[in-house]
Amino acid sequence: MMPKVHEIEVPLLQALHSLGGEAPAKDVYAAVTKEFPQLTPGDIAEQLPSGGNKWTNRIQWARQRLVERGEMASGGIGVWVITPKGVSRLSAAPKPKAPSPAQETAASDFEETVDDYLSAFRVKVLQKLLDLNAAQFEEFAGVLLRGYGFQKVVVTGKSGDGGIDGHGELKVGMAVMKAAFQCKKWKDAVGPKEVQAFRGAIQGQFEQGYFFATSTFTKAAQQESIKMGAAPVILFGGHQIIQVMIEKGIGIRSRPVEIYEDQIENLFEK
Repeated sequence: MMPKVHEIEVPLLQALHSLGGEAPAKDVYAAVTKEFPQLTPGDIAEQLPSGGNKWTNRIQWARQRLVERGEMASGGIGVWVITPKGVSRLSAAPKPKAPSPAQETAASDFEETVDDYLSAFRVKVLQKLLDLNAAQFEEFAGVLLRGYGFQKVVVTGKSGDGGIDGHGELKVGMAVMKAAFQCKKWKDAVGPKEVQAFRGAIQGQFEQGYFFATSTFTKAAQQESIKMGAAPVILFGGHQIIQVMIEKGIGIRSRPVEIYEDQIENLFEK
């Protein structure tokens, strides 16, 4: 998980101090990144919706907070400097101190706030799915397939292991693919036996199966879902379901928010 802005402050000061107290921003980025070995290449390469790099943007916000407190200063365009106050902080408090709720609310790292909001929102939506009864969850799965482009969707509500809860058709080019779905409103992970039983129910009748679960699927279940010569079973755990809802606008409404990001340093790059 990418560090919060306040967690970057002291490592940023340490990195700058190790570079002699003054360095170009690009060198500081590299030094700070070394302070967080848990970051994956994917974390470091992740982009913001605005197109900028999320990790360097987060470092910039940490730098801004340090500048506001007098612990860093500017040494010119693209050059960052640690101040005597910043050095004192390293000596007196080597570990980062979490800000108070008021400070956190006032933080200008909007992207970080959005990340926290989205995480909380997904938990909220997942809980609402768990609050549905079995029949409502099956109806919801039918709505989800329709939103995904399926036609002639029918919710059958069959019960029992391997039971088919509904089916529909999806036009793929000139052909029409028949698919069935099953729903499990579980909190525990779904195992391979359930996937295998569902495939047995659809084999010979449908080209593809969709398995919707409010929980997750075990690794063995994921391996079982795709087998040579057998009808594939596409797995949708709780978080995958919510992602489809967000992407297709199914039961979720989004409102656009403009985010501004300064690019002043780029004006001076050669």
